[in-house]
Amino acid sequence: MEGIYQHQIDAKGRLSIPARLREDLGETFYVTLSMDKCLAAYSLESWKGFMEKIAAMPTASKRKMRPLFTHAAKCDVDSQGRILLTQALRDFAGLNRSVTIAGVGDHVEIWDSDAFAPVDAMETTPEYIAGVFEELGI
Repeated sequence: MEGIYQHQIDAKGRLSIPARLREDLGETFYVTLSMDKCLAAYSLESWKGFMEKIAAMPTASKRKMRPLFTHAAKCDVDSQGRILLTQALRDFAGLNRSVTIAGVGDHVEIWDSDAFAPVDAMETTPEYIAGVFEELGI
């Protein structure tokens, strides 16, 4: 999944998902908390693989994943290409009206546009990209 898209959340908490990303996510997918101040969306297939990895963990490790699952929402895309984000998820990510939706490989991130702008600016400098390539041995 790739690309950056700008969208708006409506007054009811609905968000349009770009058609290109819906192709990869499917008509039903999961949205949950992320390690950054944003949300992460996973296709059913990715979510299932994630759940299998968690199931294989020791109980103490599984407990650490509790917030990820208790705040997860199974989202069904409506006929207009929108999903409903719970208030709790919107609050966690600080989502107001303007939202940036970013495809980042195996999942999609949903950011408040004002929060994403400085992250994107920092991560798109030649120096940062060169450092990542060097760290990864590319």
